[in-house]
Amino acid sequence: MKKVSYDNLVQFHRAILSKVGLDDQSLQSVTTGLCETSLRGVDSHGVRLLPHYVRSAQSGRKNPTPNYRYTQTFPAVGHLDADNAFGHAAGMKAIDHCIEMAESFGLGAVGVSNSSHSGAMASFALKAARQGYMAFAFTHADALQRSHGGKRAYFGTNPVCFAAPREEKEPFCLDMATSMISWNKLLLYRSNNEMLPEALAADKDGHPTKDPQKAVCLLPAGSYKGFGLAAMVDILCGVFTGMVFGRDIPAMFKAPMGQPRCLGQFYMVMRTDGCIDKADFLRNMQQMTEEVRQEPAQEGQRVMLAGDPQEHEARKRMQEGIPLDDTSVKSFEELSKQFQVPLHWL
Repeated sequence: MKKVSYDNLVQFHRAILSKVGLDDQSLQSVTTGLCETSLRGVDSHGVRLLPHYVRSAQSGRKNPTPNYRYTQTFPAVGHLDADNAFGHAAGMKAIDHCIEMAESFGLGAVGVSNSSHSGAMASFALKAARQGYMAFAFTHADALQRSHGGKRAYFGTNPVCFAAPREEKEPFCLDMATSMISWNKLLLYRSNNEMLPEALAADKDGHPTKDPQKAVCLLPAGSYKGFGLAAMVDILCGVFTGMVFGRDIPAMFKAPMGQPRCLGQFYMVMRTDGCIDKADFLRNMQQMTEEVRQEPAQEGQRVMLAGDPQEHEARKRMQEGIPLDDTSVKSFEELSKQFQVPLHWL
């Protein structure tokens, strides 16, 4: 394992992605999404995906220079055909449309079609929340979550994300897969040859397992509840947008790299002054934040809100650098040599 500074990591991503042809909007969106995600400690959806994204751009799976087509279907609802864009680029574009509608109508929703893997959904919801709005962000994924009572997967990890501003600098942010863990996190355990801490996945017969090498699907969070939330996300991102859903979604790592995945996303942004004054909303959010953090904790524990661990890790990594696992170190060194872009390890 090696560490790299956040600033150098951003420069590295910008240079590499520029050399594989991403336009300015895609370049900024993907760089921000991947690097900020790793800064916040969500390594499964962060910079370790860069080699895969480079191959995606070179092979034709993702379009580095998309021609977006946006349709305002209703005053507060829009549809963005992303033209096979990088998922981060499509999501950032959709959030911008949502914010514009929310400013005029109180809320705005955008369904995205013909997109690709969008990484951590926090990147999009936080963009709106940092500008003073509440935001929901959803995307579906290929079948990786074992159905409740079933032997195999139908829905994907299908994350749910919500962010809201408060008086302190960083917004509240809940970003969670509807499965116990994400598939990328399981792959991290697999690449590090580590056993899962508990049965978070299932084998080919649908039986829970701690062995990531035997895992073929993930267990839903909260049993039937996570399974139900995954269905909701696929309705919003697949059915509503006209994209494929369930087992028809091409697998991220197994489908041919030249095959677009045609994924859907769904975003909704709301103003905070729909019922009370914005200042009151921010003050109440801050009060709730502080009250939760001051709740009595078990020995050796501390009570935190969603997003608190990621904020703490971001401050730490900004000072100490961002760690990369051995597989990512090797891949990054190969990219550095291939594209003649320097990467300076700490």
